[in-house]
Amino acid sequence: MIEKELLNIISLGETDTVEFKQSFNKSVIETIVAFSNTKGGQILIGVKDNGGLINVSISDETIPKWINEIKQTTTPQVIPDIETYEIQGKTIIIIDVIEYPVKPVSYKNKYFKRQSNSNHLMNTEEIANIHLQTINSSWDYYIDPNHSIDDIDIDKVKVFISKYEQKHNTSVEYEAIEFLNLKNILRDNKLTFGAYLLFAKNGNFASDIQIGRFKSDITIIDTISMNDDLFTQLNQILSFIKKHLMVELIITEDPQHTERFDYPMDAIRELVINMLVHRDYRSSNGSIIKIYDDRIELYNPGGLYGDLTLENLLSFNYKSQTRNKLIADTFKEIGLIEKYGSGIKRVFNICKNHGIISPKINAMESGFEAVLYKEKINVPVNVPVNVPVNVPVNERQKEIIKIISLDMDITIVEIANKCIVNEKTIKRDIKKLKELKMIKRVGSDKTGHWQIISI
Repeated sequence: MIEKELLNIISLGETDTVEFKQSFNKSVIETIVAFSNTKGGQILIGVKDNGGLINVSISDETIPKWINEIKQTTTPQVIPDIETYEIQGKTIIIIDVIEYPVKPVSYKNKYFKRQSNSNHLMNTEEIANIHLQTINSSWDYYIDPNHSIDDIDIDKVKVFISKYEQKHNTSVEYEAIEFLNLKNILRDNKLTFGAYLLFAKNGNFASDIQIGRFKSDITIIDTISMNDDLFTQLNQILSFIKKHLMVELIITEDPQHTERFDYPMDAIRELVINMLVHRDYRSSNGSIIKIYDDRIELYNPGGLYGDLTLENLLSFNYKSQTRNKLIADTFKEIGLIEKYGSGIKRVFNICKNHGIISPKINAMESGFEAVLYKEKINVPVNVPVNVPVNVPVNERQKEIIKIISLDMDITIVEIANKCIVNEKTIKRDIKKLKELKMIKRVGSDKTGHWQIISI
């Protein structure tokens, strides 16, 4: 590493991957552990907090002594690369730390991770989560010591299998319990935490949800509490919310007129599924949904998982990380989840196309909140709109518009798969919808997205 590169690193200050130290001490080893538990980094010894340089005096025995101390106080043992550099006539030491493949790493039985430009002492939950991520697992795959197979409803499992067959256009020849073992929902005929949540027979207090219709912060006009299996809860929640929404009837040429709710049900469904799949079921807190005249608040115990930040979430620039892999995979098996990690973006797109303002997302250390608003998007008045009236479109073309409204980034291949037709057919349908000025493509075929002009 040349002097110019080092000076550039120093000029940028401390970050999530760079730490300055004036001398070697225990806080250096804490930082080594923190970097090992996140994405690695560099420790520059001989640099002040303000970037000023201090000459580090070392002997032939200094660095071997440091390496030995690091090895003896870290578990698993960490052996970083340590190099000496001369900058502006001063000696500084750079310790290079890579992300450790097996986590968590500790320093004298304390576990640290890197957050922004400082080290954070992890709590028990964070330690457990980082270990589960390392082994590509999650807590819901573990055996439930308090329940057995007798505590799940086989009829509910059979309903799940039927939906699986429909989704995958296949026939399952296995018995219910055998199929759950095959899918790792059970492990050697033993009930996992996830299996109990998904198919509980007589209620599950770990999954309690409170829903209320509020006229004010202190006035409740309707409420319901539920603690059933997750699939049943999904239907119950959506039914309760739908009961308390305003609806208008859209007159069309079809015998069955269209109902339009003041909130988009597809967005509500997406957020409720997100609650059920990503909730921290180890928390003693329950999920809460509050329906007001002008908004719907959905709170879930369990903050953002892994290293996901609110900034990355709202910029839709992140990789999916799942707190409950078994539950998420099971929902996906029957089509309740289409793509991992795309739910929030889809909610924003749905709200935009419904004509309401974007939802508000709040991330707290112990929970996650999404707020849907009824407020309409400000639309300029007296703008000429050239939209055909009573345009003849077939059912598949209507379905294409619906599919696009749920995912503006969807590809033609994916649309064809959903409609169960070939790509040429979809291209013809899209061409017609473009000609009718009902949809358009914004940007290139590879990097652009769809936009719905009128429905």
